[in-house]
Amino acid sequence: MSVPDYMQCAEDHQTVLVVVQPVGIVPEDQFFKIYKRIASVSQVNIRDSQRILIRYRHHYLPENNEWGDFQTHRKVVGLISITTCATSKEWPQTAERFHGQKEVYSSTLYDSRLLVFGLSGEITEQQRTDVAFYPSFEECSDVEKRVEDFVESIYIVLESKRLDRATDKSGDKIPLLCVPFEKKDFVGLDTDSRHYKKRCQGRMRKHVGDLCLQAGMLQDALVHYHMAVELLRGVNDFLWLGAALEGLCSASVIFHYPGGTAGKMMGRKQSISQPLDAGKRHRAGALTTNGISADTSTEIGRAKNCLSPEDIIEKYKEAISYYGKYKNAGVIELEACVKAVRVLAIQKRAREASDFLQNAVYINLGQLSEEEKIQRYSILSELYELIGFHRKSAFFKRVAAMQCVAPTIPEPGWRACYKLLLETLPGYSLSLDPKDFSKGTHRGWAAVQMRLLHELVYASRRMGNPALSVRHLSFLLQTMLDFLSDQEKKEVTQSLENYTSKCPGGMEIITLPDGLKLPPVPFTKLPIVRSVKLLNLPVSLRPHKVKGLLGQNISNASPFIYSPIIMHNRGEERCKKIDFQWVQGDVCEVQLMVYNPMPYELRVENMGLLTSGVEFESLPAALSLPAESGLYPVTLVGVPRTAGNITVNGYHTSVFGVTSDCLLDGLPSVKTSGCLVEVIPALPRLQLQTSLPRSAYTPHPMSKEELSSSVSVQLFNGETQQLTITLENIGSEDIETLELTSKIVSTKEKVFGEFLSWELDEALSHLPLKPGQSVTLTVNIKVKLDFSGQENLLQDLNDDGISVTGLPISSPLRQVLKPRAETKPVGSESSKAEYSHIKTLEAVLNFKYSGGAGKVEGYYRELSLGVHVDVEPSVFFTRVSTLPATSTRHCHLLLDIFNPTEHELTVRAKNNQDLVLHASECQRMAIQVDKFDFESLPQPDQESIRFSNPKQLEEERQHAQGCQINSKLGICWSIPSLRRCGEASVEGVLNQLVLEHLQLAPLQWDVLVNKKPCDCDVIADCKVGDAVSLEVKLTNRSKNSVGPLALNVVPYQDYQNGVQNYDLEDGVTFIGSNTFYIDTVKPNESTVCEGALLFLYTGDFYLSIKFQDDSAGRELPLAWFTLPSVHIRALDTPPQAGA
Repeated sequence: MSVPDYMQCAEDHQTVLVVVQPVGIVPEDQFFKIYKRIASVSQVNIRDSQRILIRYRHHYLPENNEWGDFQTHRKVVGLISITTCATSKEWPQTAERFHGQKEVYSSTLYDSRLLVFGLSGEITEQQRTDVAFYPSFEECSDVEKRVEDFVESIYIVLESKRLDRATDKSGDKIPLLCVPFEKKDFVGLDTDSRHYKKRCQGRMRKHVGDLCLQAGMLQDALVHYHMAVELLRGVNDFLWLGAALEGLCSASVIFHYPGGTAGKMMGRKQSISQPLDAGKRHRAGALTTNGISADTSTEIGRAKNCLSPEDIIEKYKEAISYYGKYKNAGVIELEACVKAVRVLAIQKRAREASDFLQNAVYINLGQLSEEEKIQRYSILSELYELIGFHRKSAFFKRVAAMQCVAPTIPEPGWRACYKLLLETLPGYSLSLDPKDFSKGTHRGWAAVQMRLLHELVYASRRMGNPALSVRHLSFLLQTMLDFLSDQEKKEVTQSLENYTSKCPGGMEIITLPDGLKLPPVPFTKLPIVRSVKLLNLPVSLRPHKVKGLLGQNISNASPFIYSPIIMHNRGEERCKKIDFQWVQGDVCEVQLMVYNPMPYELRVENMGLLTSGVEFESLPAALSLPAESGLYPVTLVGVPRTAGNITVNGYHTSVFGVTSDCLLDGLPSVKTSGCLVEVIPALPRLQLQTSLPRSAYTPHPMSKEELSSSVSVQLFNGETQQLTITLENIGSEDIETLELTSKIVSTKEKVFGEFLSWELDEALSHLPLKPGQSVTLTVNIKVKLDFSGQENLLQDLNDDGISVTGLPISSPLRQVLKPRAETKPVGSESSKAEYSHIKTLEAVLNFKYSGGAGKVEGYYRELSLGVHVDVEPSVFFTRVSTLPATSTRHCHLLLDIFNPTEHELTVRAKNNQDLVLHASECQRMAIQVDKFDFESLPQPDQESIRFSNPKQLEEERQHAQGCQINSKLGICWSIPSLRRCGEASVEGVLNQLVLEHLQLAPLQWDVLVNKKPCDCDVIADCKVGDAVSLEVKLTNRSKNSVGPLALNVVPYQDYQNGVQNYDLEDGVTFIGSNTFYIDTVKPNESTVCEGALLFLYTGDFYLSIKFQDDSAGRELPLAWFTLPSVHIRALDTPPQAGA
């Protein structure tokens, strides 16, 4: 016997073998359809609750049948033939073939049956027990019933054989049972020897045990086996002793494990529970005293029913050791090992089972065919799997796979090889799903796994399936990258490129013919991505929500600032909505930090984003990463085409011809601050161009990205420059609204007046601005910083005794600057540095615009233009003072003006001559000005007073006063050589004292002589001897009542040499009192005091009107009581009209 049955198990010893074979030509599918129905009759219950088990085979070697005496379950006792017969003419030939088939197994057959399909007519009406006729394969409902009848007939023969063998008739000799290879050894032996007879008895007792087991009498079988063991051990008949021991083991296994050891639940327990009764029932089956006891019941107690589970294994070991003594019993030994392993698997004794299997590996069965070798290794693999030795199982499965494509096979079975290799994967901790390799540490031996994957690649290529080769090679590169040497990485990638040049790799699931699905293998390690960050739009393109509409977005927000109970996991982070928005139709960016783990340059083609939620046009990029690059930023871009929420799910790449979709959910090591962002409806885009050159300056608190552009200009202090801005709509939406605001961002310098000013109405009239259209806007840049200089650097310009009043008011008083002896000249470097210091002004123009669908949703955009101005000094006012004028309503303002530039400079004021200043020259300018009524300036309302601090209110008041003074003075400068001009402001140089001198007193005094106002240089003429009327009028413009007051009028003469004569009792006499009394004057009311005086001789007289010192007068400032001087000229003759 050369072909082992690897599927054998211990419980097969109780079965009878029936072969089912086709006769003639029978369609294969129809044959197996009937075969399955026949095989379903695996157990038949006979009368008296007896049962018989049947084992069916559709292929059985006749040479194996020759071992039927050795172990009766190997004997073919039944034959069922299936044939097709269309006409009655074919029947004789069919019957002959059936007869020929029976001849093959004639030596062992108990009974046979022929199932004929397709025949009808007279022949079918013949009543034959061994033939059944059916019109077709579909019309054969009683096949199972006929098989049961057939099995019952087999049982009858079996029972008769058992009784026959077990009964001794008149002392007949017991025949010697032997196996095929023993027959030649027993020729010429002494058949009368005691040794020979014991051998015959032992072998027959073992044979009867087999028949009892097949007949369902388990307890009887155990007794016979025990007796056979004793007999055979005594004559050293080791082969049959091994068979008796194996029979004992099989019977014990059947008793202990009624469910079977082959893994199939047969449900045999009910019938096994009556072996004792069965032994008593078959009295006739007992052997006589001619070697075998006539009553088996006396042996039952000695047998102790069966072996224990531990003894079963010991007896198996012993039996196998006996089998091992015979070269020709290799198949029996191998099958015994397999049966023992199955028993040990149920007992969960894996270590001992592996010893049996190791023995089975080394059993030599002679020259096996390649197919038999494959079957042997496959079964070994399955048995190792059964006992939990997964890696050992995988090893033999792989050996079987390699055997399928052995060089000796003319047509290698690459498909079978591939299928077997796939089955080895679990044993080596390999799966074909790359997701299993993304969690935790690597499982299994990487070197073995790589070898196996290489073999899968080769096998799939030889199968003619390049797509499969690409998939396995991709899997190898993705999962084993960390274990590949640099050289191996190069070789694998070259192979992959060769394969993908013919069959590109993709993300589709590959389904194998047996239904196994190979999941896609995305290259998440080529390159490795460490972080994914969604980038906000550039500042100039970011959408802003109208403030009034913010509420609707935060209605669902939690009222709690932070809760420690919230469990933050990475999945939630990914789903978290980012706090900025993208805009429909605008290019959006996602930054990936990647690195190349390969030892050579990695070319990634067609890298783009994978998104969901809105329609998104990904704009793929191609990149080349240097070898082992370290972290490298890569920006992927795309355009959302619709509005809504968009989720960035991952990215796609094309590397070595393999297209990969890498999802972030499968990459737990990738850091991300969120992948969900809102896409708002489309907004217009504005681009601006300026007439001034662009600048690299960035206003200090702002970043460069916050400005779309910046302009720079150099101006002298007080100069004005026009900036022309062209606004162009470069988007696809109409610009419907436009607002412009400005903000000074450098606060070191105090700016007077409006730095930036514009008129927007003209530009707004062009709205809505269609795509491609532009509009122009003019912005005035006016720089007015502090014009005050540092007084200590200049020599004081005192009057040197010269009276300013003696000069014409319009002529400036000039004096060239002279350096002090103890200081450096002004022209020296250190002094110049003080005055030539360039100051910087920076501001931002902010354009707010909107339109399209985004405007409907309440969004707008901002575009910022930085304005950088370097301000050079033009003129400095180093000192300011005042001189009283001849009129109480006027005064002189004295300005010391310094030219810090390197050019000649002209200064002019209203109603004044030009003042020319050379470089670094200082001169004084005197300007007559009307005093100012500051009380008439608009006052802040009560609310602003309440919410502002006093210092701020004071600054605002001074600023208003300075503006009023400035507008009256109208001081301008020009540099003819540069053709530059501008204004000069005295706002920053006016101190409180000067302001008081320039202020019109709240109490307004008017003096009238002979009903004519007398002020400034007006001389009142009168005739000597005539009464001269004198009126003093007080108008109260203050907020409080004034008075009562008393005024004294004192006449005097001025001799213009410093001598004043007050002793004029003979020259001037008062008509009435020379004291005027004024009652209380309420605010905004006036009162008039009248008197008269008489001049007694000619001359120039002056009247000094003074207040009497009282408490009312002391409370108010002295400046409020300044009355105009009165000059009266007394003449002999009355003054001529018009003189």
